[in-house]
Amino acid sequence: MKSHRTTLTLHTEERMAFVNITAKVESALRDSGIREGLCLVNAMHITASVFINDDERGLHEDYKRWLEALAPYDPSPERYHHNRTGEDNGDAHHKRQIMGREVVVAVTNGTLDFGPWEQIFYGEFDGRRDKRVLIKIIGE
Repeated sequence: MKSHRTTLTLHTEERMAFVNITAKVESALRDSGIREGLCLVNAMHITASVFINDDERGLHEDYKRWLEALAPYDPSPERYHHNRTGEDNGDAHHKRQIMGREVVVAVTNGTLDFGPWEQIFYGEFDGRRDKRVLIKIIGE
């Protein structure tokens, strides 16, 4: 079995943003030379997410509104106890928990074995600084 590891560095100007990273994951898969196996993609930060869904602007706007309704940004320590530590990103931790840490995609015949419309996204919930995404591919 072979293994390939790489990281992406992402930086968003917005506090909350969704970035399609499918092409970068496909590039890592090509670089790996692996034809059959599994591809793990995970956010290496506790205020960011990786998820699979459709690349449709309306859906992404719906996600932002839904997440903001569930865990609104509020830097005050009254809403989020986490903010009593001097942080202002208590909401971002909740948003990450909802959207998930990682995805695993089957690799078949050298390609990501997606269903219709599936794409891989990086979700940022406390942006404006560099963050990393791990891509780990194992197989033959």
